[in-house]
Amino acid sequence: MKTAVFSTHEFERPYLIRTNGKKHDLTYYEARLTEKTVSLAKGHKAICLFTGDDASASIMKKLNEFGVKYIALRSAGYNHVAVEKAEDLGITVARVPAYSPYAIAEHTIALILALNRKLIRAHNRVRDMNFSLNGLTGFDLNGKTVGILGTGKIGKVLIKILYGFGCKILAYDLEEDKELKEMYGVRFTDCRTLCSEADIISLHVPLTPETRHIISAEQIERMKKGVMLINTSRGALVDTKAVIEGLKSRKIGYFGIDVYEEEEGLFFEDHSDEILQDDVIARLMTFPNVLITSHQAFLTNTALTNIAETTIYNLDCFENGTVSGNEIKTK
Repeated sequence: MKTAVFSTHEFERPYLIRTNGKKHDLTYYEARLTEKTVSLAKGHKAICLFTGDDASASIMKKLNEFGVKYIALRSAGYNHVAVEKAEDLGITVARVPAYSPYAIAEHTIALILALNRKLIRAHNRVRDMNFSLNGLTGFDLNGKTVGILGTGKIGKVLIKILYGFGCKILAYDLEEDKELKEMYGVRFTDCRTLCSEADIISLHVPLTPETRHIISAEQIERMKKGVMLINTSRGALVDTKAVIEGLKSRKIGYFGIDVYEEEEGLFFEDHSDEILQDDVIARLMTFPNVLITSHQAFLTNTALTNIAETTIYNLDCFENGTVSGNEIKTK
């Protein structure tokens, strides 16, 4: 199947090439799918998209005009895709529902530990021959209360890890998980209570109209002074401007993110020779208690292999007219 692969990155290309072999005619484009680049899809029956690609309704209409019948996502999330419009146009969309929950959960722990023990600051000091320990004091994770918003695959793995650290776990989800309660002593509660009682809060819910800005100024006001807030899920779960105010008032003591609500066109690209135009993330970068990684939580050999294998499998199913089980349906 002739497929246009948008937003191709150097780190993922070898995995796609190796997994595909000679099955499909893949054309790799570094460009993101946008109104300006959608014409690159001409002559292709399928396109393959990453998280920063724009598959909104207007672009979906153009894809249909170009004869595109299938969209294979290289991601689990699909909030960047107008799925209902695709269904109306007869375009099938399939995703990678799970590639490695361990990768995301472990990166979450890395952010927690790096912020807590001030590892970035300590590393930079030592490189400057400064071996002072002043200002590097952290806290024991053992005994701390951690609030997990979302107990899906990633949330469950994170809870297992935190339980090993000796943490007390609060959780919020639409459905309570009996196994988590029995095995790890997880206490399910509402979002308001979780935000008011947790020392550390980590987000692992999908982005929906209901969860957009689930961390708002109102929720931040309920939090403990000096709370640690971690987001490795979706950027728009957090009202970033409200977080900045929380950091300034010291209500938020630590903030770690791997996602950002305005990351499209910023993350995954080298802007080192440019002037940063995003004033919000520029302000975040001035805080010594903020740690930002550019959507790399998924970036492990295991995850990249699984993403490539599922993506090619979805293309196989498109071509053969079979159901992969990864199709996104809204109706």
